[in-house]
Amino acid sequence: MSRIPPPTRASVPEELRAVFDEVSSGPGGVGTGPMSVLKNSPEMARRAIPLFEYVRNESSLPQPVRELAMLTTARAKDCIYIWNAHAALGRQAGLSDALVDALRDRQPLPPLSPAEAAVINLGNEFFTASRVSEATFNAALEQFGTQGVVELTTLMGFYAMLAFNANAVDLQLAEASAEPTLPV
Repeated sequence: MSRIPPPTRASVPEELRAVFDEVSSGPGGVGTGPMSVLKNSPEMARRAIPLFEYVRNESSLPQPVRELAMLTTARAKDCIYIWNAHAALGRQAGLSDALVDALRDRQPLPPLSPAEAAVINLGNEFFTASRVSEATFNAALEQFGTQGVVELTTLMGFYAMLAFNANAVDLQLAEASAEPTLPV
């Protein structure tokens, strides 16, 4: 059970119910995921949804890169919910089973493509040191260009915010998954 119940129309102030209705018609409906946590503040959710839609679905980054960025963030933040939501999607997008499993289990990684290495190194450096080395930044820049690096860092930052919310409220998995649970 989550530390707070999923938001409902009745649980938000009356003056925000129209906004709640608007955001509840978007990603995940009212739902039970990390975006649902934001819907406890309907106006904040309204402002966050366009960025969520862009980084998640419309970014210039290829889908496997986006999924790897989400998984790297979920692993770094020990976010079971985001991991559970994206491990299978990452595999479907073309990430190897060996890569997904090694990330999950914090095992040595299999050989990586330059793009995969750029994503993982950028995320790991930032999440462990709050900085990124010149070499790591340049490798990401070479792989994705300026726009891509900005989108990659913003995607990871957005998913870190979602992970913070999911972990803070102890968001529980809505249903069983064929994916092994992220060990934390």
